[in-house]
Amino acid sequence: MKFVVEHLEKHFEKKTVLRDISFTFEKGKIYGLLGRNGAGKTTLFNCLNRDMKMDGGKFYFDHGNGACPTRAEDIGYVLSVPTVPEFLSGREFVKFFLDIHADSLPDPRPVEEYLEAVGIDPQDRGKLMKDYSHGMKNKMQMLINMIARPKLLLLDEPLTSLDVVVAEEMKRLLRALKQDCIIILSTHIMDLALDLCDEIVLLNHGVLESVERENLDSCGLRDKIIAALAEGDHE
Repeated sequence: MKFVVEHLEKHFEKKTVLRDISFTFEKGKIYGLLGRNGAGKTTLFNCLNRDMKMDGGKFYFDHGNGACPTRAEDIGYVLSVPTVPEFLSGREFVKFFLDIHADSLPDPRPVEEYLEAVGIDPQDRGKLMKDYSHGMKNKMQMLINMIARPKLLLLDEPLTSLDVVVAEEMKRLLRALKQDCIIILSTHIMDLALDLCDEIVLLNHGVLESVERENLDSCGLRDKIIAALAEGDHE
């Protein structure tokens, strides 16, 4: 399975944020989307998730027999600031999600098993999520996507504000998830992308450029990336 983006554009009045995004992403890989703050990473994700109308181009899945249009359930989106229904407990949230998707989930498991998988302690599972830490809310966002199993998972700076222990737990979850989907993780932290991702893609001046990992320590390529991440203009 591949996810293909062709000539995607996005403009805000006279400013062009995404000028010609063309790239093919493959199943089983985590892609590190590197870009300075304001480069357009979140704008790209919002276009792919159809939360924002694009001004040109198209995107689709290719299962080997041509283009297949994307559906809402095909794409999961984990925001940098977790958004969960804070009036529910972690246990209630998972049960509710399982109930409303009962007809579409291929292999549902018990609620407690899911919560155990992402490291939510038993004493916290009955607490309202408004009392959860940032890291716990982020885990709940990730858990819902683990259950839903989207074809494409978009992660917008998901690890930036987590402590070391939670960040390592999240990396473990992502490595397990990637076998069944395509994961694109946006970040402005190059070392994180190098540690976690199979491929590195640089978003700079509104276009995507693939970066060969083996070349990162040669010919000043690392310096080129750092320079691109440091450049001006904001989203």
